[in-house]
Amino acid sequence: MADHFNRVLSRPEFIALMAALMALNALAIDVMLPALPYMGEALGIADENERQFVVSSYMLGMGIAVLAFGPLTDRFGRRLPLLVGIGLYILAVVAAAFAPSFESLLVLRFIQGMGAASVRVIATAVVRDRYRGREMAEVMSLTFMVFMAIPVIAPSIGQVLLLTGPWQYIFLFMGLLAFAFWLWTFIRLPETLPLDQRRPLSFRGVFEGFRIVFTNRVAFAYGLAGMFLFGALFGFISSSQQIYVDIYGLGNYFPLAFAGVAALMAVSSFTNSRMVRTMGMRRISHGAVLVFTGGSAVWLFFAMSGFLPLWLFLSLLCVIMFCFGWTASNMNSLSMEPLGEVAGTAASVFGFIQTVGGALIGSYVGQHFNNTTVPAATGYLSMGLLAIVCILVAENGRLFGRGQENAEADLSHSAAH
Repeated sequence: MADHFNRVLSRPEFIALMAALMALNALAIDVMLPALPYMGEALGIADENERQFVVSSYMLGMGIAVLAFGPLTDRFGRRLPLLVGIGLYILAVVAAAFAPSFESLLVLRFIQGMGAASVRVIATAVVRDRYRGREMAEVMSLTFMVFMAIPVIAPSIGQVLLLTGPWQYIFLFMGLLAFAFWLWTFIRLPETLPLDQRRPLSFRGVFEGFRIVFTNRVAFAYGLAGMFLFGALFGFISSSQQIYVDIYGLGNYFPLAFAGVAALMAVSSFTNSRMVRTMGMRRISHGAVLVFTGGSAVWLFFAMSGFLPLWLFLSLLCVIMFCFGWTASNMNSLSMEPLGEVAGTAASVFGFIQTVGGALIGSYVGQHFNNTTVPAATGYLSMGLLAIVCILVAENGRLFGRGQENAEADLSHSAAH
């Protein structure tokens, strides 16, 4: 299986395909942001905060469906559930372009999210099938780099599509891109889960898989830490159009400001991929979370004082989001590393926790938008503190665990040979 896999799909193409699949999720969120006012106007939604449900309904659909895709991919392999899920995504976005009401649009966004759940679970499981230890963290960082780079161009793509036609063009664009990625997957991605490693799709088998995930203290605590950090991010994203346009008056320059911060996150993921083999996942992610939380505290202080000009806001946000890039992929790898025997189920559990939990947290933060950045800054600070608590639980009260890092290095070295 391994020799066949290496012949069919090279490492660069493998990373590119996994990154492209993960990018479908980022695109489905960020490409919508410039269109929210137009969609709200066309469908009779006057309350700006209610428009955010276009984002949160998608996140909830994805978060709920990941629980199903985990056991399915551990039973039937990676390819079939992935292809079915992307197909559902395509059908939903095409139908959304013709949605007659805001309520039907939200339902179709929910279904689109359900299809995207296959990508959220299976791309992570496929990476875990092929890599372990720090090498897995390196590959995950490179895929996250593209995932983080999508917000650089997605709002601009949305803005361009709005200049060429109605907001429905955005959904048709997503459908065409997803179909291209479906074809790439169908033609090039082989099955990565051997038949003898598949788990039975029975109540007992599914329950046992979930039990293994929930009782692994290190993996589960890191999964919760990821949920809190993504919750902070979603809270900012859901209100970002209002922050940049309503508070700072950037208007059509909103995509450029959004892209600048997102580009820094992509650079952060790339530097992490270069550093993680020598420094290790724990040292990088633990240090980044501390800076993330400290930067959020400074942001909240200035936001509450009333002195937060655009240059200071963007400077603090750049520091915080650079650190986010160092935490996201590493914590995802740390949560998956101990659970190779149930990689699909583990990816589904953490996908559910991080997506649904993150969406609920983000929606709560976004709905408190009050024409200041105080709610977003409060969300970042509180979620950063909770993530630190989770890390301390995972590591028995210690940060930067050197012994664990040496074990990671030995694991990656043995896997390479």
